Amino acid sequence: MGQDQTKQQIEKGLQLYQSNQTEKALQVWMKVLEKSSDLVGRFRVLGCLVTAHSEMGRYKEMLKFAVVQIDTARELEDADFLLESYLNLARSNEKLCEFHKTISYCKTCLGLPGTRAGAQLGGQVSLSMGNAFLGLSVFQKALESFEKALRYAHNNDDAMLECRVCCSLGSFYAQVKDYEKALFFPCKAAELVSDYGKGWSLKYRAMSQYHMAVAYRLLGQLGSAMECCEESMKIALQHGDRPLQALCLLCFADIHRSRGDLELSQLKLHCLSEGIYRSKGLQRELRAHVVRFHECVEETELYCGLCGESIGERNSRLQALPCSHIFHLRCLQNNGTRSCPNCRRSSMKPGFV
Repeated sequence: MGQDQTKQQIEKGLQLYQSNQTEKALQVWMKVLEKSSDLVGRFRVLGCLVTAHSEMGRYKEMLKFAVVQIDTARELEDADFLLESYLNLARSNEKLCEFHKTISYCKTCLGLPGTRAGAQLGGQVSLSMGNAFLGLSVFQKALESFEKALRYAHNNDDAMLECRVCCSLGSFYAQVKDYEKALFFPCKAAELVSDYGKGWSLKYRAMSQYHMAVAYRLLGQLGSAMECCEESMKIALQHGDRPLQALCLLCFADIHRSRGDLELSQLKLHCLSEGIYRSKGLQRELRAHVVRFHECVEETELYCGLCGESIGERNSRLQALPCSHIFHLRCLQNNGTRSCPNCRRSSMKPGFV
């Protein structure tokens, strides 16, 4: 299979995939891998397979194709291809919750010389790194990475990247319990989808609606939460996005639990039962985990540098400074200083996030 035929088959697979004929698209792309002698075409079809398996929740398969793509990039001896393949490897490990590996591969991406990282893919690398730091509960570094990703998006007019970063920021602020910001950022993502997303995949709308649903539930606005979650689930079902379907089911369970619909809330209980059985009756271990929780708060600097209270134990309005240190908004307003109380940087002007 030559270069022209390879391009035609890749395009055929994309058309099938966009019309939700996923299995047929995979068959076309796998045939290209078997028969094509065009290295560039093989590299591109491996990228399609990585993306498709990611959206289907087949993360081990995603990782397998990402590894093959790196080998192909090395054969091509092209730094841009190598950068793209390392980014796909970072994303694969992120999906598998191998967050330390994700960070390592992201740093490799940023260290590659002579690539387009600064102009095109740098923001995506920073986003993946931020998601990994968030998974590790290293909140300040997560915020720094999201801030960098937003800068890339704004400087390059990349609305798709901005939409993805806003959804990640929604997760960040939900975890530290600033529910107003947890709602603001996915709402911003939904606005971007409305303004620019006519040619985008519907997954961007589904993603923003899911994060809005989570924030609305945390704010106690259960009707709005249900409406957003239903919209997200509808799109996830149409496109076979199993990971998002699972997240929506958990959100539905939380909504019904908040309403007092105890039978439906058993969905969440089943998801948590393994951990419950492991810790059943082990009071000494339970106390050890409580101590460890407070140690982690100290390690991650997840407390207000002005009043000393922990951040994330209850809903409160927060403010992140350009240095990515986080404070209660009320404490900053009452403090009256012109520099960050933690690192003494001079600017108190809020950053992007």
